[in-house]
Amino acid sequence: MKALTFILLLLLATCSTGGMRCASPSAEGLELPAYDASEDIVVHLGYTASYNHTTLIPDWVAWELTAEEAGGMNDGQYSFSRDPEVKFPKASREDYANSGWDKGHMAPRADMKWSCQALEESYYFTNICPQNHEMNSQAWRKIEELTRRLALRYGSVYVVCGPVVGTGRYGTIGKAGVQVPDAFFKALAVNTPDGYRTVGFLVENSRQDGSPRRYAMTVDSVESVTGRNLFPSLPEVSEASFDWNDWK
Repeated sequence: MKALTFILLLLLATCSTGGMRCASPSAEGLELPAYDASEDIVVHLGYTASYNHTTLIPDWVAWELTAEEAGGMNDGQYSFSRDPEVKFPKASREDYANSGWDKGHMAPRADMKWSCQALEESYYFTNICPQNHEMNSQAWRKIEELTRRLALRYGSVYVVCGPVVGTGRYGTIGKAGVQVPDAFFKALAVNTPDGYRTVGFLVENSRQDGSPRRYAMTVDSVESVTGRNLFPSLPEVSEASFDWNDWK
């Protein structure tokens, strides 16, 4: 069994499904993970990202999606392009051409349809990673659709997601050497009448067509794989468990 598959199965086996509750912190910037001054942070209208100039993909992308934004109707067509706010080196369309990998959105275009500018900026390579087509169009899409339903249900949802480079078993693409991730993570937080609740997802970058529940785990479990502190302003207890009834 491949190492990442083993990790995923181990985490899924050990995730708690209890119903811990916590106090409500300030929501200002709640979606942002912990980061340091060495990271190249870019803030766009709809999302914030940390761009990695070695892997040429984002380390993470974070945004708050409100119920109003989830119902956005703008549907303009935009081309994938280099982010003018990010320094070189950076990925380009040529790196993805004929690679066999999708240009996979981290912050999905459907979450950004509330603004033409936000939608256009979602096509910057700051927000894009090489994704397996079946994974992108099936499991990842289902988690994206779930996120929009949660925004409508709870009024807003805080989201952070990104690649897990892992062993780099898929190598790189393009002359620039864009890293193909082993997997992808996503973590969600919502504010309920009883306090903030969180859930995480981890999906291998291979053919994946399961329901979101199949990939769900605690945010603590996602943090153990990514090595990054997600939702640092939330009490740790809120990340140690999840109840799928809050998310299904």
